[in-house]
Amino acid sequence: MPKEMPFRYRAHEVSRIEAFSDIVFGFALTLIVVSLEVPKTYAELIKAMHGFPAFALCFAILLWIWHTHYTFYRRYALHDEFTLVINSLLLFVVLFYVYPLKFIFSGMFEDRQYTAGNARVMFTIYGLGFVSIFLLYALLYHHAYAKRDELQLNLVEQHDTLTHVWMFGSNIAVGLISVAIAWLAPDNRIGFAGYVYFLLGVFLTTVGSIRGNGRRRAEQKLVSDSTAATSTQTIQPT
Repeated sequence: MPKEMPFRYRAHEVSRIEAFSDIVFGFALTLIVVSLEVPKTYAELIKAMHGFPAFALCFAILLWIWHTHYTFYRRYALHDEFTLVINSLLLFVVLFYVYPLKFIFSGMFEDRQYTAGNARVMFTIYGLGFVSIFLLYALLYHHAYAKRDELQLNLVEQHDTLTHVWMFGSNIAVGLISVAIAWLAPDNRIGFAGYVYFLLGVFLTTVGSIRGNGRRRAEQKLVSDSTAATSTQTIQPT
């Protein structure tokens, strides 16, 4: 099976935008730790350990968000005004998103009781934060696609860029479905607003399958065009 054609990186050094963004992501990670103080007693240690599963899940989600950010700047190295504004909004939302993220996942491992009204608001805040993050990423990748000629994206890179827009769109759709369930479901079914995020696996797998076929066709066309161009140059008279 032939190896997939890689996406070329256009950034080879860390820019000031990336450095600042990494500081913000690092600060966001400190907000999800179980405790900023080292446990001094056995009881405090056990209490801290009870918060470890929630911390691990929050850490994984923030790492996913950070890696998406890292990949964007490695691939496109865009630093124009539009990218700066969207990136700033993204960092703002990430810092805000940490609180509902930690609250919800901590509640999964603690015996918390919520009223129906509180649960609706809680899932709405989390869902809108989730939607906002991936909407901003979709805007960044769509902007990169709009500048494909300036960035000299080949056919495969253009295809991959649009694939990311599709995937972020799937994330947005799931987040909006969750918010809709939170407000439309009866009181005893509000929990489905959380379970609906398991649809991410289905949506992203479907998009990956559909777009994967298109990527293989783009690779074949790119190789064919490159071979034809090389042949033309070879037969030209000296």
